[in-house]
Amino acid sequence: MTTVIEHCAIATVDAADTEYTDGHLVITGDRIAAVGPGPAPRDLPDDGAPPRRIDASGALATPGLINTHHHFYQWLTRGLAQNAHLFDWLVALYPTWSRIDERMVHAAARASLAMMARGGVTSAADHHYIFPRGTGDLLGAEIEAAREIGLRFTAARGSMDLGTSDGGLPPDFAVESIDDALAATEAAIDTHHDPGFSSMLRIAVAPCSPFSVTTDLMRRSAELARAKGVRLHTHGSETVEEEKFCHERFGMGPTDYFAETGWLGEDVWMAHCVHMSDDDVAAFARTGTGVAHCPSSNARLAAGIARVPDLLAAGVPVGLGVDGTASNESGELHTELRNSLLVARLGPHREAALTARQALRLGTHGGARVLGRGAETGSLEPGKLADVVLWQLDGLGHSTIADPVAALVLGPPAPVTLSLVGGRPVVERGRLLTADEHDIARTARAEARRLAESS
Repeated sequence: MTTVIEHCAIATVDAADTEYTDGHLVITGDRIAAVGPGPAPRDLPDDGAPPRRIDASGALATPGLINTHHHFYQWLTRGLAQNAHLFDWLVALYPTWSRIDERMVHAAARASLAMMARGGVTSAADHHYIFPRGTGDLLGAEIEAAREIGLRFTAARGSMDLGTSDGGLPPDFAVESIDDALAATEAAIDTHHDPGFSSMLRIAVAPCSPFSVTTDLMRRSAELARAKGVRLHTHGSETVEEEKFCHERFGMGPTDYFAETGWLGEDVWMAHCVHMSDDDVAAFARTGTGVAHCPSSNARLAAGIARVPDLLAAGVPVGLGVDGTASNESGELHTELRNSLLVARLGPHREAALTARQALRLGTHGGARVLGRGAETGSLEPGKLADVVLWQLDGLGHSTIADPVAALVLGPPAPVTLSLVGGRPVVERGRLLTADEHDIARTARAEARRLAESS
């Protein structure tokens, strides 16, 4: 089926940052066939059915937003440990999280994905690292939820094997053995990973963090990922407490530790990366290691201000992440566009730190690069996947901001009038088309209560 979108502003986020004040998009099947100024050509190829024509007056078309870091299961534990830094927050919540089961994870994943979809996300990555014994197929529950909601999904199969008795942060009953974690990760890759251009599902190898994973698991995870040709993901340089832990346990900072264990490279992306020296930034740039920037979560847990302007200037791939909703209760990525710009301007670069267009690039093409999909999505160009969002900007909240990109980034959250994933409508006129939002909310609330009562 061909879809024609006309009469809208367009921010392509291509290499030249091409924009049109009044342009068109032509979508055929799951690909973008054409993008340009003015109305679409009237003599489109006849595929046996008339094209769907959308008058998008008053809207801005952008690539779909790409979330590069999340923890879906945390939807069930929002609003807890409100005044804690990362380590205290984890210690407070690990006992509850260790009681999650398949039904809970499915409900939490549906809610997390639905919330992001309504806010313009077309592709999401989730880092799931808690696998209590005998609780079902937790990764499979997330994968099924992503299929139901209709978003492109990178499932980062996490792991923890360093419990408190061995000097780690998670309780012993919340960790796996190395062999169990690696076997389950390899099975997930063999069962689910689709490396194709139009893939809706990819698997990444994702041990949790330096303070919850042994060095052996870090090394062997990197070896597994590279043997299987998949990406690697973990948390890195998030807090001063983590940096202190690494120096005390390994005799070096997080970035040097990652280099020692094979965790720097173009196939790696790290969440947070707040506390980085000039040498750390240079190491990421030299190796092509990506960063998932999570400004709201960093603020919620008082982690600090990431050096995003310096990372970008050095050529480091940077995308945006919601992070788990126990540390970013809004659960939305489009608010991170605004927050990334505002938080960056609190740092040493001040008003020159980040522009509205750089913030949009972080949330689109930057995220695609971080997930290894820059050739497929993240910008509006012929031949790329038709992951497209129309933001309505002629309403009360935006109509007096003449620059549509500034309206989207600096204004209030813009309504999504249409969101396409591979050309398929997922959201229309602000309403999720693929699932019942009220049922999702009801089920998530019931599962949150069941989890709280079991703790």
